[in-house]
Amino acid sequence: MIEFLTDYGLFTAKLVTIVVAVLFLFGLLLSMVSHARQSSDVHLRVKSLNQKYDDMRVAMSAATLPRKAFKQTLKRLKAHHKQEEKRMEQDDGPKNLYVLTFNGDIHATAVASLRASITSILTVATPRDEVLVQLESVGGTIHGYGLAASQLRRIRDKGVQLTVAVDKVAASGGYMMACVANRIIAAPFAIIGSIGVVAQLPNFNRLLKNLDIDFEQITAGEFKRTLTLFGENTEKGREKFREGIEEAHQLFKAFIVEQRGQVDIDRIATGEHWYGKRALELKLVDELRTSDDYLYEASQSARVYAVSYHYRKSWLEKFFSSFARAA
Repeated sequence: MIEFLTDYGLFTAKLVTIVVAVLFLFGLLLSMVSHARQSSDVHLRVKSLNQKYDDMRVAMSAATLPRKAFKQTLKRLKAHHKQEEKRMEQDDGPKNLYVLTFNGDIHATAVASLRASITSILTVATPRDEVLVQLESVGGTIHGYGLAASQLRRIRDKGVQLTVAVDKVAASGGYMMACVANRIIAAPFAIIGSIGVVAQLPNFNRLLKNLDIDFEQITAGEFKRTLTLFGENTEKGREKFREGIEEAHQLFKAFIVEQRGQVDIDRIATGEHWYGKRALELKLVDELRTSDDYLYEASQSARVYAVSYHYRKSWLEKFFSSFARAA
């Protein structure tokens, strides 16, 4: 029995040593990747969606038309391109439609790429142009989505038409962004609304007491902390926390009214969400339509460009990304 316990103890010690070593190496690798990312180049990517649609048309025509009809299609397409080139040289040529994509997480981290893309567009956009934002987000932090909404406001302040397209969901902070637009389009079953504020956290104070663990927290200022994870919460602290939540909700509602005055704010600011058709009835959106349909139709009379910022990965990032996928 003693020999077994000795062997088991040695095995456990070896296992712990290996785990610690692996964690140390993993932390070191993460540090190296983080450093590599900071030194990575960030570059702007602009892609013509007109060319994308042309390529689709050519591929489908080649697969479905007889050879003679296919050649005629290519001739018509070539003639159309020549006409477009002539129009672009004129003052009344086709407008530009710039397309941005925003996939929001709880911290609205995509705002870093969004702000850079908007700045790039505003260096060339004119009032006859348009920006379409394909937006998808269930919301998140107030300050994160407040900044994202302010970035979209820059487009309107420059006199450029702003359209937001919601194919899946724009709720809470997502709708805070969407309401800035001149026009909101949404798919029939897209989730819209949820104009409310929520905050929640667990409290482990009773567990700590049961384990005879003391928790000390020292603050300066009566309400530097209201509700805490480990301290004993008071009714006064809870009330102050509720006041903060209510104040944030009032600011949210005021912002919606300022941007989209046609809505009945008391009816929609209950924290509920609606699907596209009902959202249209409540004037939360202006039209039921998918972004795909909107972009394809626009490409018939405008030059459509997808604009985004990307990190150019270093060799170290590429190596560890491949390693992670393999693992």
